[in-house]
Amino acid sequence: MAHENPTSPNAIPPRKSSHGMVAATAPAHPISMAEKPILRPLPEENWISSRRRQTTTLLPPPEDLKDLGNDLIHQTKQPWNVEKEKILLAPYDYLYGHPGKDIRSQLIAAFNKWLKVPPDSLSIITKVVGMLHTASLLVDDVEDFSSLRRGVPVAHNIFGTAQTINSANYIYFVALQELSKLNSPDSLLIYTEELLNLHRGQGMDLYWRDTLTCPTEADYLEMVHNKTGGLFRLAIKLMQAESSVKIECLPLVNTIGLLFQILDDHLNLSTYTSAKGFCEDLTEGKFSFPVIHAMRADPSSLVLISILKQKPTDEDVKKYAVAYMDSMGSFEYSKKCIMELNNKAHTFVEQLESQLGSEGKEGAEGIRHICDKMVEKLQEPVVKV
Repeated sequence: MAHENPTSPNAIPPRKSSHGMVAATAPAHPISMAEKPILRPLPEENWISSRRRQTTTLLPPPEDLKDLGNDLIHQTKQPWNVEKEKILLAPYDYLYGHPGKDIRSQLIAAFNKWLKVPPDSLSIITKVVGMLHTASLLVDDVEDFSSLRRGVPVAHNIFGTAQTINSANYIYFVALQELSKLNSPDSLLIYTEELLNLHRGQGMDLYWRDTLTCPTEADYLEMVHNKTGGLFRLAIKLMQAESSVKIECLPLVNTIGLLFQILDDHLNLSTYTSAKGFCEDLTEGKFSFPVIHAMRADPSSLVLISILKQKPTDEDVKKYAVAYMDSMGSFEYSKKCIMELNNKAHTFVEQLESQLGSEGKEGAEGIRHICDKMVEKLQEPVVKV
């Protein structure tokens, strides 16, 4: 039998006019002194909750403390479990469940046509690079005050900033643990070197943003070489350490890293994407490649640096900034740089293909395809005011 929800003993009486009449929402009638009073006693348990409260049973402390913590002290019990691991990995798993372009895995597969890394080692390297990339994005989104990543809310807006940072840091060490399964003694050195580079690049990027300092183009390219190029190099250097094929891939890898980031900067400001919105780099106050060119083209102008200082969210302001950069020739300049880097990448591919002979054709075709596919996006028109 259904029970009606009892009303609170402090129910608000119907509103009455100054002459003692009930408000128009109820049938008007004079107040009768014989009426039952509105405020009447009602047992508290009837209206606070209709169900029994759930409480945690607290056990009393043990009387004998001699065994306190013995299972941990002597390591006779494994204190970690799957449920706790799931808690730590929640922010990471959330972002990992919304995959991005995954260009790093594509490059690993293409370069492996040349390097022929043993399958078990290749699987570990691919996994480690994916883990590091996802973890670095978790931190990037916190540091950039982002709201969207891959078309969904950023992890720290769901799980909290502290838990997200801890999850990302945890993954750095889980990846390192995974790396210990490789045969090469150089893997730890490679890992350490490139993670240092990644943090050096990120640190400079944040410094320029937070101090409103426009870097030189050379400083910007060095930052990209460290930050974006770091994970590309990490992957290929680990592959080279596990491979019996000895070829020099790093000039090509470094070129692809620069190409990838300048293209990303160009597209972020010139097109709209549902994954990150419109001109998110402006909202973050980021000194990206087109922004640096526009500021250097006319150092006396305060327009763009003033807009960056505001970290605008208004689309009209951002469209004005885009139009200003377009008038400075910044998008045309970044296009030329992207095409030049793509040509350099093709040159390095041809050299390596020639060096490997018939063994080099398949890998060369794969890498060319990846580079050309990236550059195809330049055909999208610049957003106009």
